[in-house]
Amino acid sequence: MFSEDATLRSPFAPPAHGRAEIETLHREWTRTTTAKRLKMLSFGRSGDLAWALSRFSEGDTGAGTTLVVLDRSEGTGWLCKACSLNEEQI
Repeated sequence: MFSEDATLRSPFAPPAHGRAEIETLHREWTRTTTAKRLKMLSFGRSGDLAWALSRFSEGDTGAGTTLVVLDRSEGTGWLCKACSLNEEQI
């Protein structure tokens, strides 16, 4: 779901650049089965760009928000170009 030149920023890991690094990071994050939840808060689109704001929660990690920016290209369709996870501050 990520483009080859995508970036992912998170307080839970160093920045990941490119599809391969993001895939490796997600494999680590999803290795265990904890109570992972994602709730869509808002989304929108303008032409070939779209965005989605979601709230996440996960067992030991905690909770926060994530903003995803998607880009639509001919031949690949909609792919995630940038993703930012933000830890909830209590």
